Amino acid sequence: MPLTARINAAIGQAITRGQGGVAPPRLASALEYAVTPGGARIRPTILLSVAMACGDDRPMLSDAAAAALELIHCASLVHDDLPMFDDADMRRGKPSVHREYSQPLALLTGDSLIIMAFEVLARAAPHDMARAVELITILSKRTGMPDGICAGQGWESEEKVDLSAYHRAKTGALFIAATQMGAVAAGQEAEPWEELGARIGEAFQVADDLRDALYDEATLGKPAGQDEVHARPNAVAEFGVQGAIRRLNDILSGAIASIPSCPGEAMLAAMVRKTAERLTPVAPVRTKV
Repeated sequence: MPLTARINAAIGQAITRGQGGVAPPRLASALEYAVTPGGARIRPTILLSVAMACGDDRPMLSDAAAAALELIHCASLVHDDLPMFDDADMRRGKPSVHREYSQPLALLTGDSLIIMAFEVLARAAPHDMARAVELITILSKRTGMPDGICAGQGWESEEKVDLSAYHRAKTGALFIAATQMGAVAAGQEAEPWEELGARIGEAFQVADDLRDALYDEATLGKPAGQDEVHARPNAVAEFGVQGAIRRLNDILSGAIASIPSCPGEAMLAAMVRKTAERLTPVAPVRTKV
């Protein structure tokens, strides 16, 4: 089964379970709305790619880990779009959850998806209890404080920002979770996979900063120019456009070099190269003043 199909099937099962019983209809609807369409599903794809490179001997556990990670990511997008944070009206080419369903339901949707992620891992525990506990631990660490995505959002409220720590928490955390959870789901140690996840995460953040600065809303499927509007720390402001592009390429080269030895090492290197092609900016759609 293709990776995207595995991921979507696992997410679909979780959402269906969350909509079961005598559930509030609008909140139940918002759960599905928040996770579809799924975008590139890049984080769970990386997770499953690492698991496969390491043998993928517990595919049900790998699928659960991939779904849990994507549910956390989708929850973070729902919360990020709220007026108290980015105040974004669009996400993935359609109205953001708070615009479509209301702010209270958006908050509850994000909260429900977070809880659902850990339920998915708990339900998969019988496949390998020790691995499941470690997966829950990794996802908890990379979601909360002091260096998970909650910390990343928190940096935006600080007067003085450590850009490296900010990027590592805001974007890098879930990519570190992806590489580490993929390895753990397949029975490998988590620690050797941290650097790869951190480098991919940093590359994605730099690329996101470039897209925000160079592209328009129609291209992005969400508001553009938000780093400048909200005075957020970003790679373009620190390095300039060309400097940020050079930084992106350096990070991705380091990512390939950091891949731990494993049976699927060559496959992972090809995946990172493909990621590099996807992330490298093309000609600007709007002019950066």
